[in-house]
Amino acid sequence: MDETRAVLALQALAQETRLAIFRLLVGAGPSGLPAGAIAEQLGVPPSTLSFHLKELDRASLVRSWRRARQIFYTAEFETMRRLLSFLTEECCGGHPEICGGLVQLVDQASSRAASCASKAKIGEGCRG
Repeated sequence: MDETRAVLALQALAQETRLAIFRLLVGAGPSGLPAGAIAEQLGVPPSTLSFHLKELDRASLVRSWRRARQIFYTAEFETMRRLLSFLTEECCGGHPEICGGLVQLVDQASSRAASCASKAKIGEGCRG
């Protein structure tokens, strides 16, 4: 991830409602949630939700698809992984032990996200 993309993603997440949406979608996994469920769970009016989802989409942090009459959204786990990697790639000047395991957590999260995405492609659920 280049610096411009990282700044765009961080700007999108630097707003309370967008951060809540993104965290909710990360928790939902690759199967995502319909827009109505996001609005209901967060107590956000539909027009406000649309605005925030557009900003997250512009930063490549979410993607959407239509299923019948509903629009579903999911977190873009690859973008999240790239952002976390970008933020930790130079962790502690070559001394990752100072970061208290942060680099390993990013690596583990990346592995879990890749596994979860693979399971979603073959129709299996994903938890944890």
